[in-house]
Amino acid sequence: QEHYGGLNGLTITWIGDGNNVLHSIMTSAAKLGMHLRIATPEGFEPDQGITKITEQYSEEYGTKLLLTTDPLEAADSANILVTDTWISMGQEEEKEERLKAFQGYQITMQTTKSAASNWTFLHCLPRKPEEVDDEVFYSPRSLVFQEAENRKWTI
Repeated sequence: QEHYGGLNGLTITWIGDGNNVLHSIMTSAAKLGMHLRIATPEGFEPDQGITKITEQYSEEYGTKLLLTTDPLEAADSANILVTDTWISMGQEEEKEERLKAFQGYQITMQTTKSAASNWTFLHCLPRKPEEVDDEVFYSPRSLVFQEAENRKWTI
């Protein structure tokens, strides 16, 4: 909101694991007037109950929702690209399987080519290079450190 001046009408794209951070975005995006595009590998989709709620909110608030396994499709026209860890606490034993499943999901400048011209990048940190490359992470379009500072005020 600080960066764009408002959220209504923006498209937020999640590329990665169907985890708790995604669930939070799913249950709030439509209420804020944001379109949501989600790309997860097969077998790593968000919770079906959360998805059902998100579909209802999207219909109620007149926003668009896309669920796909194709990161480039999800990135199309995105104002905000977001990812998070692929290996959460308690999933360390699944690391090899997860890294294999998430091949092709790293956010790179190639991913951003079909995004909106004003795209930005978010990640709740800490980040691993396999999730987002250095070029995107350290680019002027990366808002990860402003995001982290804003989180500080909530605690």
